[in-house]
Amino acid sequence: MTVVIKVGGARAVDPAGALADVASLVADGEQVVVVHGGSTKVDETLERLGVEPEYVETPSGVVGRFTDETTMEVFEMAFGHLNTQLVAGLQSEGVDAVGLNGVDGKLLYGPRKSAVRVVEDGKKKIRRGDHSGTIKRVNGDLLESLLDDRYTPVAAPPMAGDDDGDVIPVNTDADRSAAAIAGELDAQLVLLTDVEGVYADPDDPSTLIESVETAADWNALEAAAEGFMGRKIMAAEEALDGGAPEVVVADANAQEPILSALDGGGTHVHASALEQDTDQTATEEQ
Repeated sequence: MTVVIKVGGARAVDPAGALADVASLVADGEQVVVVHGGSTKVDETLERLGVEPEYVETPSGVVGRFTDETTMEVFEMAFGHLNTQLVAGLQSEGVDAVGLNGVDGKLLYGPRKSAVRVVEDGKKKIRRGDHSGTIKRVNGDLLESLLDDRYTPVAAPPMAGDDDGDVIPVNTDADRSAAAIAGELDAQLVLLTDVEGVYADPDDPSTLIESVETAADWNALEAAAEGFMGRKIMAAEEALDGGAPEVVVADANAQEPILSALDGGGTHVHASALEQDTDQTATEEQ
């Protein structure tokens, strides 16, 4: 089974444990793809340059970065730095890692969104000049070639955005990038973050949701996911819809974070939860 690991970019996340676990999995003969974020690094770099990071809310309530041309340049710089650091860290662990961004080989490809719908002061508006995109295709052949040759890909945004026939680098969400890759490879997805998993009560770690297997479980999971966790659940749904058998949301700072997640730690979301939800919806529509 191929495993896709999403390493978060939050300040509170230390990647050292995850890198050691990747090395352990690779040494045991497992195929691993690492995907990383970096929004915190982008914000820090923007602040050093005297540019205020801008976040906008979509009509569906999702909060995301508005990526203008200046922010996109900083995005490429920050993510490139992080990618090199993670590749070097894995090389130090004895892993033959290869760094990629979504533009390389059109690893992550889809249309650019130059205008986005946002909500400002309670009103829906159109913001233009955005450099973001929607992933429609993953170059699975590229990843499988690297994996078959015993390389460990370390991938990240930006993606290759189709802008009226031209390809330009554009921003895309790292969790959803990992989900698209996991779906393409029919791989198990582990989303590492700075909490133990999804909590039924977001303020109470003792309410950790350990397993999501039925439609009722899925509805409870969606109801519990607030803030940044909502985006991870969105990514989980996309991964499962794409072909991933399971998604785990787990603590990046746990001892052996990936190995413990694969061994039952965190929140395990199974494909059966969505299959039952789909079946139930179809029955209600008849």
